[in-house]
Amino acid sequence: MKQRVHGVIRGAVQGVGFRPFVYRLARELQLSGWVNNSSQGVFVEAEGDPAAIAAFLHRLRHEHPPRAFIQSFEYTVLDPTDASGFVIRPSDPSGEKTALVMPDIALCDDCRK
Repeated sequence: MKQRVHGVIRGAVQGVGFRPFVYRLARELQLSGWVNNSSQGVFVEAEGDPAAIAAFLHRLRHEHPPRAFIQSFEYTVLDPTDASGFVIRPSDPSGEKTALVMPDIALCDDCRK
């Protein structure tokens, strides 16, 4: 049985390598879904084994890139869709702009990889 979650992560999570981190983590845990930046923060949807989803949610909070700061992380459990693969979607600039955007910082070696 699969589980699917949709989450909104707010704080300093844009311009710090957060989407690539989410992508690598989801692929490592064999989850399907997507991640993207929005004007409200980072949106993520992940689907897979319930134990992998639990690990994903925990690791998002505790292993994020060093320059990231999570103010809030809300998620809801949804019905699975049997999606396959995990992708980084294009940014969505619509809606009220409430996301914190970090000033330009140098690209770290981990992000460069």
